[in-house]
Amino acid sequence: MSCIMCFVLIVSSHVFCSGVCKYSCVLLQVLGFEVDTVNSVQFSNHTGYAHWKGQVLNSDELHELYEGLKLNKVNRYDYVLTGYTRDTSFLAMVVDIVQELKQQNSNLVYVCDPVMGDKWNGEGSMYVPKDLLPVYRDKVVPVADIITPNQFEAELLTGRKIYTEKDALEVMDMLHAMGPETVVITSSDLQAPLGNDYLIALGSHRKTKADGTRITQRIRVESPKVDAVFVGTGDLFAAMLLAWTHKHPNNLKVACEKTVSAMQHVLQRTIKSAKVQAGEGNKPNSAQLELRMVQSKKDIENPEIIVKATVL
Repeated sequence: MSCIMCFVLIVSSHVFCSGVCKYSCVLLQVLGFEVDTVNSVQFSNHTGYAHWKGQVLNSDELHELYEGLKLNKVNRYDYVLTGYTRDTSFLAMVVDIVQELKQQNSNLVYVCDPVMGDKWNGEGSMYVPKDLLPVYRDKVVPVADIITPNQFEAELLTGRKIYTEKDALEVMDMLHAMGPETVVITSSDLQAPLGNDYLIALGSHRKTKADGTRITQRIRVESPKVDAVFVGTGDLFAAMLLAWTHKHPNNLKVACEKTVSAMQHVLQRTIKSAKVQAGEGNKPNSAQLELRMVQSKKDIENPEIIVKATVL
């Protein structure tokens, strides 16, 4: 994949060796992107562990870092990717920065993973402060070009519950109406046509042609479930989708097939390694379930397509 001249500003979480943001950085750098990272939190490790220590950055600290980039005139980017944050002022400042960067480069693509919460055993809950929701809904999503919520986050953003695939398509339409051209619901608890052992993701790409007509492509992806709880898969999905939509800007089907297939390779390698480390009959712990990114380099660069998307 040739994209050496693409510059990505990642505003996301976790900076030390066991952090989640390293997955996005490694992946994008492997695929040829130049990456600058700004931390939204600086934690000792990701929050999937029993304990963590560190700091949450605020808007003043983000502004100072961005001013340094501006003073050196190195603040021109092709993509902005944002993930986990816990501070509303920081998130609002991200919006200001994205708007300024888009004034400098009208072709800039902002990829937002609106990390707020998830569902466990059918019940959804937020794992960030609740006052982040209106900032995401009213300020962030309207300036985003690509968003990658899970089902629970899509429901939060629209105030609409998803019970069927039809509901999900209507929710994606609502999210399109808020601003983004591309919406991918990265995971859901919908019944997969292939059976209970599969997880459904749904995507929608809506483009307005010069004559004002709209073209919408919708896809469904069914991927095998992996019996483990991983941390960082959302970051990985968003970064992977950024890379493959760059390569295939008008083909969401191919971009999602490569994204999900690469993720399957990473997850299968990770769980296989984790089980060996844990020993027979033992459940792998958080450290053993750290995603095997380096070992998956070839699958990231050129993923064998093992998961196909269905055009809806």
